[in-house]
Amino acid sequence: MSNPDWAVPRGQHETFLADPYFERDACGTGFLADLHARASHKLLQDALTTIARLSHRGAVAADGKTGDGSGILTQIPYQLLAHELEQNKIVPPAEGELAVGMMFVPRDREPRARAMQIAERIFAAHHLEFLMWRQVPVSLEALGEHAFRTRPYILQALLARGKHIGIGDAFERALYFARKEIERAALKGKLKPFYVASLSARTLVYKGLFVSPLLAPFYFDLRNPLYETALALVHQRYSTNTFPSWELAQPFRMLCHNGEINTLSGNIAWMNAREPYFASSLFGDFRDADGHLPIQPLLDLSSSDSGILDNALELVALAGRELPHAAMMLLPEAWENVRDLDPQLKAFYHYHATLMEPWDGPAAICFSDGRVAGMTLDRNGLRPATYLITHDGLVVASSEAGALEVDVERIREKGRLGPGQMIVADLQYNKLWHNDEIKTHYASRHPYAHWVSEYVRVLGSRETGKQGNRETAISNQQSAFGYTDEELVVLLRPMAENKAEAIGSMGDDTPHAVLSEFDRPLYHFFRQRFAEVTNPPIDPLREELVMSLRVLSGGRGNILEETPSHAHLLELKSPFLTDVQLAQVRALDREFPHATLDATFDAQGDADALERAVEELCAEAERAVRDGKTILLLSDRNINADRAPMPMLLAVSAVHQHLLRARVRWQTSIIAETGEARDVHQFACLIGYGANAINPYLALATIREMYDVGNVRRNVPSVRRNVPSVRRNVEIDAEHAQENYMAAANKGLLKIMSKMGIATLDAYHGAQLFECIGVSNAVVAHYFAGTPSHIGGIGLREMAATVLNHHRRAFGAGRDVPVERLDVSTKRLYNYGFFKFKKGGEYHSFNPEVVNALHDAVRTPDALDGNYREAYEKYLRFASLVNERPATDLADFMEIKRGAPIPLSEVMPARELVKHFSVAAMSHGALSLEAHKTLSEAMNRLGAYANSGEGGEHPSRYGTLYNSAIKQVASARFGVTPAYLMNASELQIKMAQGSKPGEGGQLPGQKVSLEIAAVRHAQPGITLISPPPHHDIYSIEDLAQLIYDLKRINPRAKVSVKLVAQAGVGTIAAGVAKAYADIVHISGHSGGTGASPLSSIKHAGIAWELGLAETQQVLVANDLRGRVRLRVDGGLKTGRHVVIGALLGAEEFSFGTAAVIASGCIMARACHLNSCPVGVATQKQELRKKFPQIAEWVMAYFLFVAEETRELLAQLGARTLDEIVGRVELLEYKQSSVISDQSSVISHQLSVISHQWAVSSLQSPVSNL
Repeated sequence: MSNPDWAVPRGQHETFLADPYFERDACGTGFLADLHARASHKLLQDALTTIARLSHRGAVAADGKTGDGSGILTQIPYQLLAHELEQNKIVPPAEGELAVGMMFVPRDREPRARAMQIAERIFAAHHLEFLMWRQVPVSLEALGEHAFRTRPYILQALLARGKHIGIGDAFERALYFARKEIERAALKGKLKPFYVASLSARTLVYKGLFVSPLLAPFYFDLRNPLYETALALVHQRYSTNTFPSWELAQPFRMLCHNGEINTLSGNIAWMNAREPYFASSLFGDFRDADGHLPIQPLLDLSSSDSGILDNALELVALAGRELPHAAMMLLPEAWENVRDLDPQLKAFYHYHATLMEPWDGPAAICFSDGRVAGMTLDRNGLRPATYLITHDGLVVASSEAGALEVDVERIREKGRLGPGQMIVADLQYNKLWHNDEIKTHYASRHPYAHWVSEYVRVLGSRETGKQGNRETAISNQQSAFGYTDEELVVLLRPMAENKAEAIGSMGDDTPHAVLSEFDRPLYHFFRQRFAEVTNPPIDPLREELVMSLRVLSGGRGNILEETPSHAHLLELKSPFLTDVQLAQVRALDREFPHATLDATFDAQGDADALERAVEELCAEAERAVRDGKTILLLSDRNINADRAPMPMLLAVSAVHQHLLRARVRWQTSIIAETGEARDVHQFACLIGYGANAINPYLALATIREMYDVGNVRRNVPSVRRNVPSVRRNVEIDAEHAQENYMAAANKGLLKIMSKMGIATLDAYHGAQLFECIGVSNAVVAHYFAGTPSHIGGIGLREMAATVLNHHRRAFGAGRDVPVERLDVSTKRLYNYGFFKFKKGGEYHSFNPEVVNALHDAVRTPDALDGNYREAYEKYLRFASLVNERPATDLADFMEIKRGAPIPLSEVMPARELVKHFSVAAMSHGALSLEAHKTLSEAMNRLGAYANSGEGGEHPSRYGTLYNSAIKQVASARFGVTPAYLMNASELQIKMAQGSKPGEGGQLPGQKVSLEIAAVRHAQPGITLISPPPHHDIYSIEDLAQLIYDLKRINPRAKVSVKLVAQAGVGTIAAGVAKAYADIVHISGHSGGTGASPLSSIKHAGIAWELGLAETQQVLVANDLRGRVRLRVDGGLKTGRHVVIGALLGAEEFSFGTAAVIASGCIMARACHLNSCPVGVATQKQELRKKFPQIAEWVMAYFLFVAEETRELLAQLGARTLDEIVGRVELLEYKQSSVISDQSSVISHQLSVISHQWAVSSLQSPVSNL
């Protein structure tokens, strides 16, 4: 079944790397209301004053006048419109029976006439009496260049209630269905713009693409004394949208929103899944010939997250719930773990959780239907909201206090909203309802507590025991599912022993999965997304109260009505099930009918056997749901010599997507019974792509086997959190080891959710918060629809080949496995060196040969003097090892075209070029003091910069060669003092780190010596984990404030903002540029780290090449490129990387791991263990003494990179690095047999970052290229 236009999310754009789907905004918002319902022009003027004073929460485009959007929602200005009707000899209908449609239509006469005709026809069909069109009077002088160029023609349709339409809510519903038909007609007729900003008998929206002080100067109506209202919603937008538009200005029809909906993709999918089951007695007259509600487009996917939330809120409210009730349903407060919450209110939220997942993310929302006006905060309280009430009944709520000046003696009450709280100004009852009153009122409307206790079934307590496929030996199963011996030791053992994910260091220097010579699981092709800047990550440790892993399973019903049976669902406290719990689920078949579907395929079949099996699985799942099965168990237990397991991620997502397309997904739940998934990233993938729960039977059986053979310790240390002195050993048995593993899985899943700013598993489930690297576009479009996919890659045949290779290792009858890939102790599992270099295993870009070649070059005696040429020749050997390596990163597929060469002597000297380089952020703490000082000394002597990292710096280094020119300001503010900030040439705000985006820095307790603790103002011996967000940055305007503050304390310093590459990073960078940062730093996923969870190191973020290219393009397209310089890092090693980076848009380049290796690091990957054998990354005195402290080695490396860069510039015919910045046409794609999707391979990426987009106005052309 093909999806209609409105059901297809915004996806990859062929001519633009940045996807509008990733638009972000963070704004100023508020409302004013007269509790006595006295409409006045004075209230309107006060509302305009309020939003004008929130203009600092907006942004200005490059033309200096166009804003990101502002607007106002008011009651219908009856006197003004009645006067207009009378002027046109039309008798005005009675107040309450006059409706207004505010419309943006084409400026050209012919399409405008068509739009008007379509609207009039639809009004008539819906029994609405059309009265007249009114051209809204405006002043075009108030518009900036971009706003003027994109302006619509603005009309108002004045309508009267038809005879066959009821009054009040019935009139509003008739107008709603008329607007939906207009939207369908606009899509079908491809009329742009054709946008209905509001169509109501109660409210009217005026908005546009300007800053808030220009709202009234643009719309003459807002200055007309006849315009009277008793309430107003106001909004000033700060968008990092690629192209701010008139339609995306706020308010929308019922709300305005400051924040982000982090779960949007999942919310969209689930709303569309519910749509076939929508029914309401109130909508009885509006059904189409087939009995369906004609409400498509249900969600306007061309709108912003705020606009889509408005669509959902509008539907729920018009179906019969009062507006505050609807807001509580979509944006519930944290209730799961709050012990002192009123039981009645907890039952209310528990019941509504069976109807709707949270629309989760930082949010301050103002809402109104013309009768009430309210404001509510998200469950974390991550946006500001203040309010006051005067003695004469004026309510003012806004993003910050003081937006409207009110004499103190007038104020009766003032306050601010906390997490999840709400206020409502009720103009019908002339009362301001406070949070507790509102919640009590709605919680007592039905016996929710009785409904929940009677109908929700809670699965019994977790029991472990022996798990596994009892018909197939565990070693065969492990081999068949691709387990490696390395995973058992590196991943599973720490989870079983420590209840925590494994920690690693030094970043990921292995190839993308699609480029690997080894059989990598499908999960490795998916990268975790994360929140940065506009929608901050959550701190899962400090904000544990709001986090929840509760899962509901079963068939769902119609969310527009409330009945006890809606709560008939199975509740799991965690998505991870033991075999015993899965048996309990099966035993509940009478209440929750289930079907077990075989997720294996014929191991002896042809190349398309997997595809046929997946399609049959999908068809079987649909048949089962239509047969009444409310739980589908996708099981791969049936593997044997003849049956191979489907990749469970493929099976789950394929079934999920198929059921969505078949419009039956809402009727069932999916449980993955799998031997394949064993680590936290894999679990997150399964849940993100549709699994309600997971039974990792083989992983649990493996833990037990490891315990039985002594590979899991029986005595493990138990340490009270952050109190290392309280330490004791605890004896565990096999069951405890399994429980530890499940607990570690829970903690890891919470951390992955929190990276995206998501607090509940309900909201994360099905949200698909990943991006894909290396799977074909056709496969992604069909089986993983909506997932950003960058470069194409493998299809189902290649996936099947990987599975069958594992299967043959387990059951024979296949290719011979090289002896070095077999583990001697098991004869089945092999170790291909995914986490740590292994000879004959996975390629590591910093392998011993590469490391030794670099050491050999920089350690050449007198490398900076008489032996420079000899040393440089050795460096070229290192460079050739890197530049001619097996394809590892995307840069390996790019060729630099040759230009008209010039003599090398004409190219800028290396000593000047090196000033474009810096040492990436590495803290004193992660590094020893000796290593840290050596890097700073080297860069200062070169006239370049070293970055302090987030650990502070001892004042004795200020003003010396050991002072780091770049001082980092990170979320924990370790060591940040006025003196620290004053002794910097650049201040860097770290919003994210390439090796662990969405998480804070981590320094193990054993590395927090007295020396480190003193600099960081911390306690020795205690692990230091920075919070994932800056607790003073929850929006783009908060970041702008910090940038302003840093420039005030050190006016000489540039301010940079460090972001991590992901889909949408360009839109975030646009917001950073608008916040007046000087430098935008894009970090790739392969950057190094002193300590980070391995799931983050290996599976979060994307390549710097993609992030940099998108950022360059978005900044240029928005005319913002001239405001900032671009810097990049993430595995840079050679001059070739520098030139490719420059061609993609960067002016500056940071080197981390390579610089540390030049200083003496040998890549032992023991940074997190405090046992670095050469003294680079340890605080142990005896090891630190081994560090040579030779700054000349680091200087030599950077000069060699500069010299190689000079040679490449000479070949291009460029004299300076700046001349080639953004010249993407000088790159070409190197063909690959691995990445075969020619519609979206890197060659396509290069073509869309084409010359007309990527050449900034700052760069001068190179005359002889």
